[in-house]
Amino acid sequence: MKNILVLAHDDEGQEARLQAALDLGRALTGHITCLDVTYIPPILGNDYSEAGYAMAAVLADETTRERANKVTLEARFAREDVAWDWVDATGEAAACIVRAAALADVIVLNRRLDNPSVIDMRRTASELIVKSGKPVLAVPGESRGIDLATALVAWDGSPCAAAALRAAVPMLRLADQVTLFSVDDGAMASPIEDAATYLSRYDIHPVIRRIEVQPGGAPKQLLAAAASGQYGYVVMGGFGHLRFTEALFGGVTRTMLTSSPIPVFLAH
Repeated sequence: MKNILVLAHDDEGQEARLQAALDLGRALTGHITCLDVTYIPPILGNDYSEAGYAMAAVLADETTRERANKVTLEARFAREDVAWDWVDATGEAAACIVRAAALADVIVLNRRLDNPSVIDMRRTASELIVKSGKPVLAVPGESRGIDLATALVAWDGSPCAAAALRAAVPMLRLADQVTLFSVDDGAMASPIEDAATYLSRYDIHPVIRRIEVQPGGAPKQLLAAAASGQYGYVVMGGFGHLRFTEALFGGVTRTMLTSSPIPVFLAH
């Protein structure tokens, strides 16, 4: 995990994204690519109506903001102790990121922002989990960096959970403690012990935490574990839908991309 793609866009979640990417870059001796997306509203086209002119004004403002953002961030990254480069893109956020992510190992975004920007972060993360084929690290807008020392790995035995576990190994090897967490509803396809055995082959020796399902189910219980203050980030399988990408299948994914108080690493 050396190639880190982070969305650069002037919004309330940008600082959280940048600090998480910088922490990963330093810890993994990686390379950060800042993708600065100038967002084009989807209804902007050959419409010269009042709405079209309004959208043109939005685009002009967005372009001005992102040019200034680039100047500021390039000066900042020039002072940072990480390898980096800069890519400009114009268009819809998820499509721009997919195009830029061909050789990325992980994409750094936000989970849902409390004060939404022009880019819907939860929807964008949901799309990218499926369409990019790459893991997504979704960070809360108020977070400042990522604590790699303690990891919570959500395990339900699914192929998505296994994909997330495999993708997260470079990060998990940096942790002092890894906890495998499962909510036992009696329907687990692959036992949690298999996940522990897999990690042990990378010299990662997790603690197993298995709890019974409670009212509210796995989404509520995983969110409570994430909010306990014991963990720096969560690893979990991510569910999206290629046909209706605004919908998230699986209440756990939706809940964590909406409300997780710590960064969430998702793979599909």
